[in-house]
Amino acid sequence: MSLDTAKTKWELSPLLKSDDDPNIQKYREVTTKLAEDFAGKWRERKDYLEQPGVLKAALDELEALERRPEPVAELYYFSLRTSQDAISSDLKAKENQSDEFSREINTKLQFFWLNIAKIPADKQADFLNSPDLEPYHHALERTFASAKYRLTEPEEKILTLLDSTSFSKWVAMTSNFLAKEEREVITEAGKKEVQNFEQLHSLISSTQKPVRDEAAVALNDVLYKFAEVAENEFNAILETKKIKDQLRGYERPDKARHVGDDVDSEVIDALVAAITDGNEIPRRYYELKAKLMGQEKLEYHERNVEYGSVEKEYDFESASQLVHGVFTDLDPEFGGIFARFLKNGQIDAFPYKGKRGGAFCAGQWSLAIPTYILLNHTNKLRDVATLAHELGHGINNELMKAKQNAINCGIPMVTAEVASTFMEDFVLERLLGEASDEERLALQMSQLNDMVSTIYRQISFYRFEQRLHADFRDKGYLSKDDIGHLFKAEMEAYMGPAVEQSEGSGNWWLFVPHFRSFFYVYSYASGLLISKSMQAKVRQDKRFVAKVKEFLSVGTSKSPKAAFADLGIDISDKQFWVQGLKEIERLLNDTEKLAKKLGKIT
Repeated sequence: MSLDTAKTKWELSPLLKSDDDPNIQKYREVTTKLAEDFAGKWRERKDYLEQPGVLKAALDELEALERRPEPVAELYYFSLRTSQDAISSDLKAKENQSDEFSREINTKLQFFWLNIAKIPADKQADFLNSPDLEPYHHALERTFASAKYRLTEPEEKILTLLDSTSFSKWVAMTSNFLAKEEREVITEAGKKEVQNFEQLHSLISSTQKPVRDEAAVALNDVLYKFAEVAENEFNAILETKKIKDQLRGYERPDKARHVGDDVDSEVIDALVAAITDGNEIPRRYYELKAKLMGQEKLEYHERNVEYGSVEKEYDFESASQLVHGVFTDLDPEFGGIFARFLKNGQIDAFPYKGKRGGAFCAGQWSLAIPTYILLNHTNKLRDVATLAHELGHGINNELMKAKQNAINCGIPMVTAEVASTFMEDFVLERLLGEASDEERLALQMSQLNDMVSTIYRQISFYRFEQRLHADFRDKGYLSKDDIGHLFKAEMEAYMGPAVEQSEGSGNWWLFVPHFRSFFYVYSYASGLLISKSMQAKVRQDKRFVAKVKEFLSVGTSKSPKAAFADLGIDISDKQFWVQGLKEIERLLNDTEKLAKKLGKIT
């Protein structure tokens, strides 16, 4: 099938026609009226809290409101535009204004779910068992379950409005300071050039040792300069988190994340235990990597240096054809969704001045908005995997939106990375099948690097966060050295003796954005391990793809635990996670054998 790859920048007109679209004011007026009309009709009423049929009518009205584009189009548009032009202060200002308006609307509607949460426990079964309320069954379950952690409406409003002052601006301060730093270092072109923080971070993975070592010295210099600033930032946001948890009555620092992600703490505890017990796998991987690179040990900043290379390049068209072929072989609907994204201008493919780095997929939180994917395609093999990964998220979005109402529109964190890694791995399997032994060794080392980073590093991050919050609540304040000590201890635990915890590595917590979003990093590990389980089932029986599609369409209509139970999987069982880890060990064993076969190690 010939794909239309002519549109390589986003077509954002379904949201707004331009940055100064006059519809912005119209959308605000419509949104304000919708929210005020809903609040005016339901705020003072009590009958929807007593009669399932009346609650159904109220929820239908709210669902219809959330299904409309006006409440989300402006903020979504400017969040995408600031990704296209990250250096525009005008766009950042408009995004901030859009975000402020969105928070104002949310506070107008906040009363509704807070009131539902107050329905007495002895009456909740009447609502949960009502056939009329079946489309909203799990939303009600979640609301009732989280009721004990909710505050009054005025208190919730205060916390929402204060969040930008007592949290967001602290985080932005450190981030902005780091972004403005520049250092002169040698680049891969062999010339001394001034590089910003993001460029320095990229250079530490250079295959040229002098380049990466000099970049690491410069990077550590920047981090040392702002360690005291970040110390104050961290203590401020840790204090904010502590106060919120105390007000809400959360039993442990990570409980808010679990409640918000609709997952039992026992599930995450089982995941963390299984991965931590398997730290021998990443230690073996780093030992193998050091040998292949001819070094006794890797320095901390050398963890992600690629081993070997695949010379073949994939321009965007050929990458798209390859990925589309794999997707279509799995299920024709997967290929069709990808083709539609291309045709409609939903993929921003290439790097250009001002565009943010990396890749992402957006649009999973509203039925009213298209899915958009950002890439920075440079014809490298890794770009093929990235394309497949982000399209996996996009396919997940589209399958979910086709089946769910606006109340159930969303993808739980524990499953957020399932579709992306599922699709990516089938594409990598195709690439491996076309590779020579030398290329296969490079590809498998790259796969292992991603798996170690996604599973073991992220769970080490999670354990660091657990210790960080616990120590802060015990001591009342943590110095930069206290934080660095905790960070290095967790990094050393999974990397083992083959990676040197080099001087300065204790400050690398400064620029990790995950730690400012508290405890969500487990989702990377859970998603990949669940994906591995599903891949194995598809390889055994191609018809299992239908079950995968069903799972990806669930949205928030069921808890992750219930959705997996439908597939015969108990995610609270530690052994389930252990089975996924065995797939990684199998790949590591094969890679070690291949390296010996090629005479790379003895």
